[in-house]
Amino acid sequence: MATKLPQIRGIASLSIRRRLYGTAQTAPSPQIFRDVPPLRTYRRSLLLSKRTVGLVPTMGALHDGHLSLARLAAAENTDVFISVYINPTQFGLNEDLSSYPKTWEADLAALKNLDAELAATPGAGRISAVFAPTTKTMYPTLPPDSSLPGKGSFVTITPLANLLEGASRPVFFRGVATVCMKLFNICTPERVYFGQKDVQQTAVIRRLAKDFHVDTTVRIGPTQREESGLAMSSRNVYLGTRRREVARVLSQALRRAEAQYLAGKRTRGDILWPATAHADEVAAAQEELEPGARAKFEVDYISLADPETMEEVEVVDPARGAILSTAMKMLPLEEVAEGEQLGVGKDEIAVRLIDNIILEPAE
Repeated sequence: MATKLPQIRGIASLSIRRRLYGTAQTAPSPQIFRDVPPLRTYRRSLLLSKRTVGLVPTMGALHDGHLSLARLAAAENTDVFISVYINPTQFGLNEDLSSYPKTWEADLAALKNLDAELAATPGAGRISAVFAPTTKTMYPTLPPDSSLPGKGSFVTITPLANLLEGASRPVFFRGVATVCMKLFNICTPERVYFGQKDVQQTAVIRRLAKDFHVDTTVRIGPTQREESGLAMSSRNVYLGTRRREVARVLSQALRRAEAQYLAGKRTRGDILWPATAHADEVAAAQEELEPGARAKFEVDYISLADPETMEEVEVVDPARGAILSTAMKMLPLEEVAEGEQLGVGKDEIAVRLIDNIILEPAE
């Protein structure tokens, strides 16, 4: 594993980092790697030059949330690696793998534009590698299997991965942990970057790094939101105007629960009831509308959980805080009005959305 940076952080450390490791300002546009051996050769050259790598794993369909993680990685490393791979093993047998948005040309353009921005930013690292492997590269022995128990080599993190999202999507975190372990082994980054929006995923990755002694630091960037408050997600492209407007119920419900905690409430019932009541109220209001005007949804869960184990809590320990999280499915539109602005797939695809808020320790 590469030698780690000294403990220097933030913008003030950038000039120190340049003196220690040089600068990536003259680096070419990101190199695209499809196979492991060339990427490992390149990674070794960076190691020998005392450069550091920050990895941002993605499944493509990049948005400002992904780009914010790349900026964070560039502030803390000389080189940023972006992986772009739609991992089949984190999709269940009946989930939206085939329809997941594939926007390679737009993704590459966004990364090149961001790299140009970084080139003009004093002290920033550069996006030097984009790893876009084939599935045969990532799963070299057997085809990926999304069944249970499934055939293949998997990483499982239990019971953490069986809760919340894992309860609703049984193979999801097995697939996430497996592909991340592969990426960490291939790229050997000093740091890896994930967004808070996928809060249970961040807990799984932290547990993976700790339990398997993975020599990388897990860094979490804040959730990026649209103006409406809706958390940015690659799946938001499926939402037309009508469903996008109603989807705000996620962040609205969480904010109501957060307000209870900030007001001093600590029991589960006191914190969650306003969130549940708001979701029920919005759902009932949509039911009363005509099919051509409404956007129906189903709430999967509204959770109040321990920040490390993700297990539900009845009373929040003020010294630990908690995680508020929710998931819902925006159902396909029943009728479409003439001239209505629709999302990718014409709003005929059910869309699973998640969101969360961290309740910080109060003591």
